[in-house]
Amino acid sequence: MPRRIVDLSVPLEMNIASDPPMALPRIDYIDHQASAAQILFFFPGLTQEQLPRGEGWAVEQLNVSTHNGTHLDAPWHYGSTMSDGTRAITIDEVPLEWCFNPGVKLDFRHFEDGYVVTAADVEAELKRIGHELRPLDIVVVNTSAGARYGQADYLIKGCGMGREATMYLLERGVRVTGTDAWSWDAPFALTAQQYAQSHDPSIIWEGHRASMEIGYCHMEKLTALETLPATGFEISCFPYKIKGASAGFTRAVAIFEED
Repeated sequence: MPRRIVDLSVPLEMNIASDPPMALPRIDYIDHQASAAQILFFFPGLTQEQLPRGEGWAVEQLNVSTHNGTHLDAPWHYGSTMSDGTRAITIDEVPLEWCFNPGVKLDFRHFEDGYVVTAADVEAELKRIGHELRPLDIVVVNTSAGARYGQADYLIKGCGMGREATMYLLERGVRVTGTDAWSWDAPFALTAQQYAQSHDPSIIWEGHRASMEIGYCHMEKLTALETLPATGFEISCFPYKIKGASAGFTRAVAIFEED
């Protein structure tokens, strides 16, 4: 049966507003001329003129965070424990069974920037699209941030998934979620404005911290969610296996089986 695959991942690149300044990635591109000396090192007596067109290889050196680009967060990122006290798992310990399952898209683009989504909002959207959650469904949230990726205002765009909304999903067996925003939670700058008024620390990173009760993973910096239907596809999001890490890069894709 033919398949159609939709790429949900952004490219890792420099010089765009993808992360806070202290966390931006750096990529050193070494071209075919600059790398020729690397080949000569392995073969004493060889000269650059003897190489085809005098070229070496193209290679890149990365200085990145595991949270740059489209990535999957492990429960270890959210805290040292999960699921009421067990040690939080790292990205290399995430069950692969969590990472390839039917996808469900919740369209929350109409919510204002900084809005904290509630369980009632999730329930209403599921009713609108006519879907009942099943264990291991991968739930992705389309926010207004997706259209602003790489732009100056990206980090302050989109709604966030609050603790209540996150627990609604987790209690129904969801173990992987995702968003096209920088964070699963509401933008930090907008949450900081609320904290300045309430001084309530429970609003900080509340969606992430839900993992302390039921461990789960989520993807951040997804793209092209607006092209997806609400259901009828699978999501594959296997993370890069980094020992003991809090996240891993993923080439997240939506897979459609077509007649």
